[in-house]
Amino acid sequence: MIYRGVEYTVAVSSEPGVWQWCFQIGDTVMSGKTSTMLSGMASRRAQLKIDIALRRIQIPIPATR
Repeated sequence: MIYRGVEYTVAVSSEPGVWQWCFQIGDTVMSGKTSTMLSGMASRRAQLKIDIALRRIQIPIPATR
């Protein structure tokens, strides 16, 4: 999936109700886990992490459609 120009993935982990997310900005790869039963919520949490990462490196955040 792509959010604000950043490609990311969200996948089910081996633990019930836990999702793994991963994305890359430049040479930096960021990944983590989130606990939720809903795939849409896991995706939204990954998008929030992307927003935080873009703000930290001061890249203008493009508007979504």
